[in-house]
Amino acid sequence: MSLFGRKTRARTVRPVPADGIPAGTSADVPAERAVWRAAEEFLRMFHAEDRRAGDLEDRLRRVRAEITETGTYRHTEAELTFGARVAWRNSDRCIGRLYWRSLRVRDLRHARAPEQVAAGCVEHLAAATGGGRIRPIITVFAPDEPGRPGPRLWNSQLIRYAGHRRPDGVVGDPANVALTAAALALGWAGGAGTRFDVLPLVVEAPGEPVRVFDLPPEVVLEVPLAHPDFPWFERLGLRWHAVPAVSDMTLEIGGVTYPAAPFNGWYMGTEIGARNLADADRYDLLPEIADLLGLDRSEEATLWRDRALVELNVAVLHSFRAAAVTVTDHHTEARRFLIHLAREEAAGRVCPADWSWIVPPISGAATPVFHRYYDEADLRPAYVRRPEPEALRRAVSGPGGAHGAVPVPPSPAVGGGRCPVTAARRRAG
Repeated sequence: MSLFGRKTRARTVRPVPADGIPAGTSADVPAERAVWRAAEEFLRMFHAEDRRAGDLEDRLRRVRAEITETGTYRHTEAELTFGARVAWRNSDRCIGRLYWRSLRVRDLRHARAPEQVAAGCVEHLAAATGGGRIRPIITVFAPDEPGRPGPRLWNSQLIRYAGHRRPDGVVGDPANVALTAAALALGWAGGAGTRFDVLPLVVEAPGEPVRVFDLPPEVVLEVPLAHPDFPWFERLGLRWHAVPAVSDMTLEIGGVTYPAAPFNGWYMGTEIGARNLADADRYDLLPEIADLLGLDRSEEATLWRDRALVELNVAVLHSFRAAAVTVTDHHTEARRFLIHLAREEAAGRVCPADWSWIVPPISGAATPVFHRYYDEADLRPAYVRRPEPEALRRAVSGPGGAHGAVPVPPSPAVGGGRCPVTAARRRAG
C-alpha cells in the first residue's frame, strides 16, 4: 500500500473564517494569517471528530497567541496523531485507507540533527517490520519553523535499491540512479554492485553537511522470490524488501509542515510484480520471464506480456506468504477500498480518489473499483510531494552529462557510512 505519485490539480476551495491575527503584530502578517486560517480549520475538524479533545475555544485562543508570538505553533500529541491519520485518509492515490485509524504515530519532533533522523528511521523500520507482520507507522521529525527549516530525507523510500550506471546499461533499479550517484559523492562505499544493493539513508539538515548512513541489515527484511510451479524462477535471484516506507513527502497539518515524516503500510503485490519489477523503466523483467516460460514474443497479439506479468505477480504473492510477510492482493484490496468509501460517505465526508491509481495495474476491469467514478479533492491534512533536491536533479542532467556526478563534497563526519544506531550497538559490545 504505497501511497502516491505526482499529479497536479486545482485545490478544492473551502470557506475559512476571519483570520483573527491583529494587523501589525509581525513583519510577516500574511504568513501568520495563512497559518492561523489553516490551524483554525484543522482544530475545528479535530474537535468535531474527537469528543475527548477538550475546549475548542480555549485551544484556539492559545494557538492564536502562539502564532502571533512565534509565527507558528506546536501540535499536541493527540493533534499530531489525528492529523497524520487524516492525512492518510485524504490520500487519493492509496487504495488501502480502510486502516487509517490504525496508523501508529511516532513523535520525534525533537530530532533535527542527521544522526537523530537516521537513528529514528532505523527504529521506524525495526518497529514496522515486526518480524514480517508489517505495521502501519509514521515517524514525524522536526517541523519547518520561521527561519528554521526542518530536516529532510533524499530517499523516496527508506529502503531503496541502487541503480549502478554501467556502459551497457543500469545494474539495479534505474529509478534510483540519481540517488545512487549522490550517495557515492557523499562517501557511500557503493555496495557490491548487484541488482539489489540497499542504498544508505541520505539526510539533509540545514546548517550541516548532507550525510549518508548505511541501514543495518537486521532492519531490512527482504523476501527471496520463487514460484509455486516453476523451479527455475528461484534461480533468477530476485527479491524485494518487505516495508514500503515512503520518505520523500511532506506532512502538512493545520499550517505546520513536517518535511521529514516517513510512513508505511504494507505492500499490495502488484506494486512489486506489476510495477517495480515489470515496468520497462524499472527492472523490466517481463521479456526474460516470457522467454523462460517459452512464450512467443514475435508479436504483441500473443499476449506474452500479460501472461508473464501474471506469473510474476503469482511469484510475489506466493513468496511473501511463504515467508510469513504481510502482503495483500489487488482483488481483496479493491473490495476493502469500497468498504472504506462506504464508511466515509456514511460519515458525511468526501473520500477523494484518483481513478488512475485506485484501479490496480493488472486486471483492472476484474476489480470492483474499476466500474465507478470518484470525487477529486485536495484536502488537508495531507501528504504532499515536494520537489526533489537540486543535487539529485544535477545528478541526471548536470555538467558531467546525463547521469553525471553530483557536485557535493563528502562530509568528513560520515564515519564510514555507518548508521549511528549500529555504531552505538557496536560500542555497547
